[in-house]
Amino acid sequence: MEGSIIFSLSLLLFFTLAQGLTNPKCSSNFHQGDKGSTLQVLHVNSPCSPLRHNAPQSWIDTVLQMQSNDQARLDLFASLVAGRSFVPIASGRQVIQSPTYIVRAKIGTPPQTLLVAVDNSNDVAWFPCSGCVGCSSTVFASDKSTTFKNVSCGAAQCRQVPNPTCGGSSCGFNLTYGGSSIAANLSQDTLTLSTDAVPSYTFGCVQKATGSSAPPQGLLGLGRGPLSFLSQTQSHYQSTFSYCLPSYKSPNFSGTLRLGPNGQPKRIKTTQLLRNPRRSSFYYVNLVGVKVGRKIVDIPPSALAFNPTTGAGTIIDSGTVFTRLVEPAYTAVRNEFRRRMGRNTTVTSLGGFDTCYTVPITIPTITLMFAGMNVTLPQDNFLIRSSSSSTTCLAMAASPADPVNSVLNVIANWQQQNHRFLFDVPNSKLGVARETCS
Repeated sequence: MEGSIIFSLSLLLFFTLAQGLTNPKCSSNFHQGDKGSTLQVLHVNSPCSPLRHNAPQSWIDTVLQMQSNDQARLDLFASLVAGRSFVPIASGRQVIQSPTYIVRAKIGTPPQTLLVAVDNSNDVAWFPCSGCVGCSSTVFASDKSTTFKNVSCGAAQCRQVPNPTCGGSSCGFNLTYGGSSIAANLSQDTLTLSTDAVPSYTFGCVQKATGSSAPPQGLLGLGRGPLSFLSQTQSHYQSTFSYCLPSYKSPNFSGTLRLGPNGQPKRIKTTQLLRNPRRSSFYYVNLVGVKVGRKIVDIPPSALAFNPTTGAGTIIDSGTVFTRLVEPAYTAVRNEFRRRMGRNTTVTSLGGFDTCYTVPITIPTITLMFAGMNVTLPQDNFLIRSSSSSTTCLAMAASPADPVNSVLNVIANWQQQNHRFLFDVPNSKLGVARETCS
């Protein structure tokens, strides 16, 4: 198996929903398939995604839908604490599948292709299997694979899944994901990404699913837990990966996701990755400040402090769309943003965004200050602009008031676009470099 595998990444965000799957460019690009060590990745709700089912929406409805999606994901975070990895989560409205990126994976012998979501804040992989009640029409036919097997109740992996059950000799588990509930058997089979095969990969073979927020063809976890892809392929990829998410403006909507130390940037700014035993999957970092323009915002240190006991601190997440800052931090950043815009400008709101304008934004940059490095964001990384009107909003919000998320800062994928994020787990380093992903 190669030491590094590069995935072609395609992202189509919600403001360019003018084309459909009948677009010949979509069909041609997607069905060209994977070449060598390159795997295509699509935004799950893009016009070129085979999994897209939602009709195009107005800009306002799209923004509200993304905010609803983010809220469901933050609800999921609230459940990821020691002793109760997943608990039932209520959702007031249907959400778009989260996380937002899908990759072509092949399961079994002979291989069967599924389009699975990738998520750097989750661990256990799970795929819908034949006979599943409530799953999509595309499933993994485990009975047709010569290398498929169930994991026994006595296996170590059975103690590493959420809510394990043992109705018979094989291990099962239950979890919730956003507004969905899933029941699965813990199983093993060959997982192939492009030409790289991983034998006896442990995953959940889903037998029953309810709700609509789970990825329809399954999920591959890139978190830090014992059953994540990184942990199960540690000898091959040394628990190292990086990605660059393209801007929604990119005409080609392409970027890269690389697994393994080979091909990673050598000259890159880094900060330390922190571990929280209560949330072992998350990639915590030490955010120490924020600049609006050249002004360092006055944020109470306690709002940014890392605390493994309470779960407080800052994580890097690929599945949340818009960055959330704890209330004291967000209020300070928002107030400085408004001050820089001037008292004579009218501030409006849109859904969860409380700082919107119909005049040009005069603030050139926002800088995220981490221990050991600064990441300066251009306007495309901190503003959300209407494609049909002059409305522009600050693309950040305050963290929810629940006991878990009220102390958690989430650096989301809107703020990560057109940057290379390198996760070097063995050396406990997160690297970030500006990169045009197109």
